[in-house]
Amino acid sequence: MNAIILSAIAGVVMMFSGIFSKNKHALTNTAIAGLLILLIGNILDTYHVYTITVNTHDMLHFDKFGASFNSIAIGATLLYVLLSGRDIEKVGVNVAEYYALVFFALCGISLLSSFNSLLILFLGVEIMSIPLYILTGADKKNLKGNEASLKYFLMGAFSTGIMLMGIALLYGATGNFEINPSQSLINVPLTHGILGPLGLLFIFISLSFKVSAAPFHFWTPDVYDGAPSVFTSFMATIIKSAGFIAFIRLFSSRSEDLEVSWQVILPLVIVATLLIGNITAVFQQSVKRMLAYSSIAQAGFMLFALYGSNDLAREGIILYATAYSLATIGIFAILIRMKDYTFDGYNGLAKKQPLLAFVNTVFLLSLAGIPLTAGFFAKYYMLASAIKEGGHSALWLVIVALLFAAVSVYYYFRVIQAMYFKDGEAEMSETNKGFRILLVIIACIIILIGIYPSLLLDRLYF
Repeated sequence: MNAIILSAIAGVVMMFSGIFSKNKHALTNTAIAGLLILLIGNILDTYHVYTITVNTHDMLHFDKFGASFNSIAIGATLLYVLLSGRDIEKVGVNVAEYYALVFFALCGISLLSSFNSLLILFLGVEIMSIPLYILTGADKKNLKGNEASLKYFLMGAFSTGIMLMGIALLYGATGNFEINPSQSLINVPLTHGILGPLGLLFIFISLSFKVSAAPFHFWTPDVYDGAPSVFTSFMATIIKSAGFIAFIRLFSSRSEDLEVSWQVILPLVIVATLLIGNITAVFQQSVKRMLAYSSIAQAGFMLFALYGSNDLAREGIILYATAYSLATIGIFAILIRMKDYTFDGYNGLAKKQPLLAFVNTVFLLSLAGIPLTAGFFAKYYMLASAIKEGGHSALWLVIVALLFAAVSVYYYFRVIQAMYFKDGEAEMSETNKGFRILLVIIACIIILIGIYPSLLLDRLYF
């Protein structure tokens, strides 16, 4: 509850801060202070040191899993603002409002990590999504950004309608909105009629849109490419991971009747997402657009947490959210400062900026799932959860995922090749010492988690 209340208060504070101060740097510092307070408040709540008590009438259920993800989301946002605060200040004059929208999005994420009712699921999704429609079009002078914002809003509104239809059908089938284990909507058998399964299908489609899973991914490349790069970083990491937490909370338990259709539909979605994300990323010439398509491929791996639906899957999604968010935030922090977003724009970066090239390599290796990085164990946990759940029947799905992981190595290594093995004069804006130190710290965290994943899982999950 601490994260929900404090993030909402922080959002309101940031809105009013814009009235009393026009100093953009001061507003960034205020947002950093707010994120620190929010992180501390959530940690106190996680370990039951201090919790703001509110009677939610069982519409919210707080557990270690949801609180752990909140800490990861807030901590990643803090690193994101520390790294890219200067770039947020350059987007426009409404800096306070940008940070307010980020806090409101975190409030929606906190609802998604603890909902126990379909009504809270709907509120969480909308509170998280609406700020993103605005941030996508934050650069009003950029027609590409305006188009992306409008497209995102229209598609998002359409997916919201599908979710509401699903919720209505489930209410018609069960007579309530609750999803607790004793009355789980997911455990509605097919003998209750078509309303329950059809409602679940509609909600599955809507959440698939939110996490850009195929075939509901078409908005992702244009929106990520058109939005200001600094906000694309936030959307592609923390927001995407929150969608999977909502997925897991809703679909973690399933009736035997639904399990049969689930084992048919979900593998098809996983394979389609991996196929479209990886193959399309291979042919991109813009690093930013390549990262947009690779985020679709990463979503394919995160969908294994739904297929597994066991302790390994829950541990894996926490690890994956951390590894993916840290690496992508770091890559975008460097990308934003590049003068040319194409692969050729990275030519010779290792000669001009050896430190930045090295940390960027670590981030790319983590996304590719190379051993000794956090991304390796993240993918391992996802695949292991599928094997644990499905046994030999899931082996073919794991093999397919490994093949596509090998494909992803190609386009991630294109950036590394450009930095180290191609001649050129990579141009980028100046970076200060604090920026470089923070990138090194993030790279060290990724390597440390890649060697000792228990450092994260033992403290956050159990």
